Amino acid sequence: MTRFLLALAALALPFLAAPASAKPRAIAHVKLLDGKPAGTVSFAAVNRGVLVEFDLSGLPPGPHGIHLHVSGNCDPKTGFTSAGPILGLGPVVRKHGFLAEGGPLAGDLPNQFAGADGHLHAATLTNGFGLGNGKNSIFDRDGVAIIIDQRGDDYRSQPMGESGARVACGVIIRTQGPLPRPVQTSAAAPAAGGH
Repeated sequence: MTRFLLALAALALPFLAAPASAKPRAIAHVKLLDGKPAGTVSFAAVNRGVLVEFDLSGLPPGPHGIHLHVSGNCDPKTGFTSAGPILGLGPVVRKHGFLAEGGPLAGDLPNQFAGADGHLHAATLTNGFGLGNGKNSIFDRDGVAIIIDQRGDDYRSQPMGESGARVACGVIIRTQGPLPRPVQTSAAAPAAGGH
């Protein structure tokens, strides 16, 4: 019986240990204005920030401004304006754009390029936001959306970098959460009437 329990524990150990190394992840299933699927954008917490990977199709060829917006609402009837303005986090008020004085906002991402066939396959690293539960987290009560704009962002103009209409949108959903905080234990209180 002891040998059986040891074997069972040995088999279970890798599964019990796996969550200890798990880092937060998220995904957005992106749709075009006509409601057709455009692909996915995935997010993974890494040691130096968040890795953002794009696998999209059906986009106009050329550069596209890409931003995270404050609301997880991708209503095509509004031209995706229902997603609100570009995401800003923290107490410091910032401006849009990597080249703008006082910029960038947390939701500003670098331009990405769609090929002549409308495919956009790229990756970028950002430290403007996090996937955890802290003050830099993108996850709040009303969610967050990623928007792909019609053309490239000039990184300066307010409020959107002259990047044109919003052509694709996806609500970002957490697929793997951050590790729970360790349970705080307090010293055991003495039993009633004991010394």
